[in-house]
Amino acid sequence: MAEAGAWRAAVEDHGGSIERARLRFPGAPEPLLDLSTGINPHAYRFSLLPATAWTRLPEQGRQRQLEETAAAAYGAPSADHVVAAPGTQILLPLVAGLVAPGHARVLGPTYAEHARAAALAGHAVEEVSTFDSLFGADLAIVVNPNNPDGRLSSRDRLLQLAAEMRARGGLLVVDEAFMDVGTVSESLCGDVGQENIVVLRSFGKFFGLAGLRLGFAVLNPEIASRLAGLFGPWSVSGPALEIGIAALGDTAWRDAMVALLEAHAARLDALLAHADIKVQGGTSLYRYVEFDDAPHFFDHCGHRGIALRDFAGRPRALRIGLPGAEPDWSRLARALDEWKEATP
Repeated sequence: MAEAGAWRAAVEDHGGSIERARLRFPGAPEPLLDLSTGINPHAYRFSLLPATAWTRLPEQGRQRQLEETAAAAYGAPSADHVVAAPGTQILLPLVAGLVAPGHARVLGPTYAEHARAAALAGHAVEEVSTFDSLFGADLAIVVNPNNPDGRLSSRDRLLQLAAEMRARGGLLVVDEAFMDVGTVSESLCGDVGQENIVVLRSFGKFFGLAGLRLGFAVLNPEIASRLAGLFGPWSVSGPALEIGIAALGDTAWRDAMVALLEAHAARLDALLAHADIKVQGGTSLYRYVEFDDAPHFFDHCGHRGIALRDFAGRPRALRIGLPGAEPDWSRLARALDEWKEATP
């Protein structure tokens, strides 16, 4: 068990920080190629926004339209089951606070912010390594597909857990940040009519617009009303409303992007295999590897201006995001060729 402060260092150790990469590899060639995240390098291209998105307070009707569009995109029963927020990050402690403080268990290893958020909400937090260990918790948190290894927990198993917890007043939180590129049939968004299931959906990762700060909680309408009340009016910016409505409603783009990312993930797998690095997991937005020389490979890439994601306490593990433009693919391929040549 651990308190909020004990998780702080783990939370601050994350991917996506060019500043941190520069500190770790001073003198590395610029621009740095950031492969340390699971953010889509092919961002959704949105049209010019109306001036009113910037000059007026966001209209409640537009937020309702965003939540209707999100409900359709994610398979939620209705817009009443959706709460839009300025990113899922801000939702984490609020959702953890929907159940009285007790024993929280997080299926790990995974994104460390969930544990800190649960501790902030007053829970005693434990990271567990097996799904069965979640039974008996007052708050159970599962990232599905998991970050960083892509582990998938089945919908049937999650519903069994929810039923066990419901009998005791417990809450199941499923973070589906990468379900856009996961096995959609395993999503719990259609099951949130049950009052003790909360699903979190990230917008910025799949659409490549992480800086927009937009995310959603999908949950029972009664609890959704309570959660929305914590934000009050104007919880989502005007630009985020407009871009979110357009992107989530663009099914043709979404379908084409899923196929493109699968092809690019296969391309990355082939490059890694050529360098004798075997992929052990991940999603089509990132690949997960484990091997003894991972720390040396991390440094090898870092000194060439390519930032990967390593993990404190797991020196054999790395997460590798997708390159975007062809020069980025070529740069990674060169680094992998040099690694192969230098490795006995």
